[in-house]
Amino acid sequence: MPGDSAYGLWLNQKGKVVADSFVIRAGEDEFRLISYESPAAELVARLESFIIADDVTVTDETPEWSGVTIFSDASLGEVRSVLAEGFVFAGRRGGEASIEWVAPTTRINATLLVLGLGAPLSAEEMEARRIAARIPSVPRDIGPDDLPQEGGLEHDAVSFNKGCYLGQEVMARLHAMGRVRRRLVPAQGRRELPSLPAALYAGEKKIGELRTAVRESDGFVGLAMINLVNAPADGRLALAPDAAASITVEIPA
Repeated sequence: MPGDSAYGLWLNQKGKVVADSFVIRAGEDEFRLISYESPAAELVARLESFIIADDVTVTDETPEWSGVTIFSDASLGEVRSVLAEGFVFAGRRGGEASIEWVAPTTRINATLLVLGLGAPLSAEEMEARRIAARIPSVPRDIGPDDLPQEGGLEHDAVSFNKGCYLGQEVMARLHAMGRVRRRLVPAQGRRELPSLPAALYAGEKKIGELRTAVRESDGFVGLAMINLVNAPADGRLALAPDAAASITVEIPA
């Protein structure tokens, strides 16, 4: 039905993550692709490479549209009744329920003036909510060198029963019998926030990298991709070979 949405990943032949997006049914023969951070050019190029019908048109309308995330106890139906223009769908911004409203920029600006939604959150506050909820950012946390399972995205963004798609064989094999050797895990440090991504070491061996992070009180919290085989049991890692440990990551049981 118009307005229905689904979140998913775009994979390559090896099952690695190229991009992510929400797919919104805008009409009988029209769909919208909306992504927090994956470049529109990447999505357009992927679609155009698979078009086989002459009457399919792909257009990048990013400059004319904007989005607002609303943290509210209201249902999607209640929010849609107020925000009639654009698209309203469940988001992926944090541990609590969030609703996304995407509409023409001029319409959003005019509506926000009269809605009185409260003080806006800063980009750093939004990032802190996402990291606390362990929601990977694509492509910053999970990208072209990573599998969905390494970011825990196989349950939310990968189908194991739909028709053929790029990377399906790899996904099916991992789902049936495989285990990944790397995982995206929570990390924290009691020091200044390093430049990202930052390599992480156990002794002289590099075992991963801190990919995203945000300042918190006397340090920072973030998400790090680590090699589970070489990770120390206590999760204490350094930012340079043979340096003192200054970051602690959560090692999965």
